[in-house]
This record gives sequence, C-alpha cells and structure tokens, in this order.
Amino acid sequence: MKYGKYIIENDGPATWKILARDNMRVPARFFALKSMLSQIYRDNAIKQIINVATLPGIQKYSLAMPDIHYGYGFPIGGVAAFDVEEGVISPGGVGYDINCGVRFCRTNLQYNEVKTRIKDIITGFQQSVPSGVGSHNAIRKLNKQELDKVLHQGSEWAINNGFGDAADIQATENYGKMEQANPAKLSNRAKERGLNQLGSLGSGNHFLEIGVIDKIFNKKAASDLNLEENQIVVMIHSGSRGLGYQVCDDYLHRMVKIQKNYDFELVDKQLSSAPFKSNIGSDYFQAMSAAANYAWANRQVIMSLANRSLEKTLSISPKQLGFELIYDVCHNIAKLEEHDVDGKTVKLCLHRKGATRSFGPKREELPQKYRRSGQPVIIPGDMGTHSYLLLGTKKAMKQSFGSCCHGAGRVMSRSAARRRFNFNQVKNELQNKGIVSYSAKQKTLVEEAPDTYKDVNQVVMAATTAGLAKKVLRTRPLGVLKG
Repeated sequence: MKYGKYIIENDGPATWKILARDNMRVPARFFALKSMLSQIYRDNAIKQIINVATLPGIQKYSLAMPDIHYGYGFPIGGVAAFDVEEGVISPGGVGYDINCGVRFCRTNLQYNEVKTRIKDIITGFQQSVPSGVGSHNAIRKLNKQELDKVLHQGSEWAINNGFGDAADIQATENYGKMEQANPAKLSNRAKERGLNQLGSLGSGNHFLEIGVIDKIFNKKAASDLNLEENQIVVMIHSGSRGLGYQVCDDYLHRMVKIQKNYDFELVDKQLSSAPFKSNIGSDYFQAMSAAANYAWANRQVIMSLANRSLEKTLSISPKQLGFELIYDVCHNIAKLEEHDVDGKTVKLCLHRKGATRSFGPKREELPQKYRRSGQPVIIPGDMGTHSYLLLGTKKAMKQSFGSCCHGAGRVMSRSAARRRFNFNQVKNELQNKGIVSYSAKQKTLVEEAPDTYKDVNQVVMAATTAGLAKKVLRTRPLGVLKG
C-alpha cells in the first residue's frame, strides 16, 4: 500500500507503519481499522506524521492515534518522543490549548432518580459555570500574585481555596501539577488573559456533560472503580483557556525568529522547534508547565462548581450525591518520562497532542489505587454519541509510549459544519435522542454537530484492537453544556 511515494505496511492488529525514507529519521506508525483508512488518507494528517519523523532526536516512531486529523504542525492525535539530550521540544507538538483534558466523575445517583430533572440540571450547570468565548471567572478575579500561585500549584491551589478535597489529587494525572512550572517565563499578555478566566469552560469542543453508564464491558474493573450500569456520571472537558493559547503563540513566534540558528532544517515551518536543552526550549517547557497547572486548577474549580450545582438543583446532601473524581487525563502536553528504547531505559520529552496517556500496570507515576489495574483512559464522543472509560495496558507501553486516543476526532472543519448544518437542525437531532443541550452561542452547537466527528465506537475499537487500552464501560449523554 502506498501514500504518494511512501510505503505503508500492516504492522499488527489495527496498526500501520510508514517506512522511513528521504529525511525521515524513524518510521511513522498510526493506529486504525482498515475501514477507517480511506478517510484518514483524505486528510493531510498522514503527511504531518511523516514530517514529524524528520525532527532531531525523535525515538522509535512518529505516532498517530485512531482519532488522527489535521492540526498545526503536528497532527491532532500525534505522539512523539524526543531524547532530552539530542532532541527538540515543539509548541506545535503540544498545541494551543495546553493541557486540554477530561475528568470523569461518579455519583450515587441512578438514572431513574434524575431522568425527569436533566433540564434542571443543565440549567443549574449553566448558571454555575461560565462558558463560551471570553467567559470570565465563576470565582473572584485573581490578582497577579494569586495567579502566580495557581501557575505554581495547579490543582493544589484550587483545593486549598475550597474547591474539592485532597483525594482529588490522587485521581488526577501528574497529581495535578507540573513541578517544572515557572510563572516568570510567561508574557504579561498571557498572564493578563488568565486573570479572569479561572473556573470557566471556554468554547469549541469543551463541555460539561451529565450521562448514564449504559454498558459494562469489564465487570471487575468497573466494580473496582465503584461503577455500575444506570449510574449517573459527570464529565468535564476544558483546558488552559486564553492563557495557554497565548503561551503557545508567544513561543511559536520566538522560535520561528531564531530557527535559522539551529543545525537542522524544517520540512514545515509549523514544526518550529528548539533543542530541549536550549535556553528557549527550557523557557517554553517551564511556561507550558505553568499553563498546564492553570488548566488543572481550572478543571478542579469547574468540577467543584458542578458538584455544588447538583447538590443545589436536586436538594441533596454531599453524602447522598456521592460525587467523586475517578480520573483526570490531559491531552495537549509535553512531559518528561522514562521509556524503553531498544532495551535501554531512556529519559524522553513525550509530546502528546490530542492524545492521552494510557499507562499500563506497575508504572510508578500512577497513584497506588491504579498501579495494579492500569491508568483510567477517558475517550469522550461528541455530544450526541457514547463515551468510553478504558484502562491502559502493558502493550501500550511498547506500542505507543503508553499513549491512546483522546476522543472521536473531527472529520469536518467548523466552517464546513456551519455551511452544512443549522442550529435548529442540530438542536432537534439532540432532542430526538433525549439529550438536553445548552450552548453560549448557537454557532458552537452547529460546529460541534455529531456528524462533524468520526464514529467514536470505531475509534475505540481501533484503539482496543491495537492493544492501546482495554474497555471498561460506555456512557450515554443525557445533557450537555457547551462552550
């Protein structure tokens, strides 16, 4: 099989390898069912994973997950690991929405108890959690000193200020904090954008959703997580808002200006990168880490607001609600991790853009409660389809540096969606499925129409067939608040 001049070989179940040629330093590998290939080939994202394979210090493979689609520089769904001594760090390999991520929360509620109250619940969410472009804090406006604390402390700041409790830290990837964060590496403009957006959902594909578990695939794993069929769950998808966007934009501009100083050429200027150990590479990593901490604090605050909103709307006590964070996974981030490369343990800068960590059992980075089972992996569908909770696997550690897909993946641009669909059409489609929806702007609902995404069931099947994760359960949306 060929993609232009490149040869593509089957490399295992739902696994494909693009053989290295020309200036590729390593092969490229992507994960997909055979039935998904025609759509993937229509997207220049395949060329993007080939381009990423040309960057200095890349290890083993340039990778893409089953939800792959075209992005800035790196594809969305792209994963790449760079040796910290010889490799680079790239803002385009992290993305503009630094540490965009998803939280999966359980409750004690059963579907029959709340099925007539979904509209009230979404109204409560809408009143409690600001959403949409430019939405402001649900909490007091921060001053610069307090913002620096958020950038240093991440989830810890939110908990210390009354949003959640210490147990949430154990259920958050990286324990909700990047130790390398340095607020001094952010521009004044980035900080200004972060002063009044903490505790807000944002726009685009961000959401606050209430759903019900409608299928269990692994009863023991679900039981270990205290989850069962017909149980009500809450999912939160948000990131670092304007602050993270500005960090990415600032450093992309800076790196482009000095790219000529390095002894490697880019096949695409959107791959603008710097040696990880260079001054600007180090500065970006510290600034990105601070933005990641902001995102964790943001999701922690939103989760606490959603918890309080449910208690108020349903007039129940915290004990009756039983709200609990199962796990928080992040998508757009670069992290220092140790992985096996050709039989040696190597320290790498792992870029995951539109991809989530999927660590298998016994990894020391995992909290004790997940070291036996593997890390929870959350794959939300679009607002009109199922979502999945999975667990990471040992095979993922070998196949993809412990990575998996982060969602369904777009197949249609937002502008194309606006040309094809209208608000009433999308709203009625959701209502016919029994889904209550609210969006700050009508165009957001149109841009996020279910048909603009791949079939999440196929995406998840590709991931599990390739061994990147194993299914635990599936949820069905009941109501969604969109940005």
